[in-house]
Amino acid sequence: MNSRTLKKHLKYIVPEMRLALIKEPGASPLPVNCPDDLEKFVEPLRHYSEEFFVCFHLTARNEISNFQIVSHGSLSASLVHPREVFKGALIANSHALIVAHNHPGGSLTPSREDLETTETLIKAGDLLGVKVIDHIIVSSNGLCSLRETNGYLWS
Repeated sequence: MNSRTLKKHLKYIVPEMRLALIKEPGASPLPVNCPDDLEKFVEPLRHYSEEFFVCFHLTARNEISNFQIVSHGSLSASLVHPREVFKGALIANSHALIVAHNHPGGSLTPSREDLETTETLIKAGDLLGVKVIDHIIVSSNGLCSLRETNGYLWS
């Protein structure tokens, strides 16, 4: 049985999954060398009254090629699963990623859940070959890089 026959046979049993990456025209990718370089990208998160979790996909030159809104939560929480974070990163052929979420209450202190989520994403990224470079917390009071404040998560 060759692949053509198999494909024809399976067509009637299960739908074929086809992935296509469609790149929207736009500006050239912008490099990210430090957390402050992300400020222009995460600025809108400062103003939301609910939590959003966003993933920025990076090229091998640490340029942001695109982004994905992974989840939109409530006032104090948003559901984040590694499957959803890395699905977009793999489809986009990302070299690495930076994740960010907002704290509508204004705090820049990471919660226990923030640290656990970051640790889980780092481990998943290591397995998949898509490194998590940083996790940024955004609030009306500024931004906090977990890589800078909780670097032990990456060791």
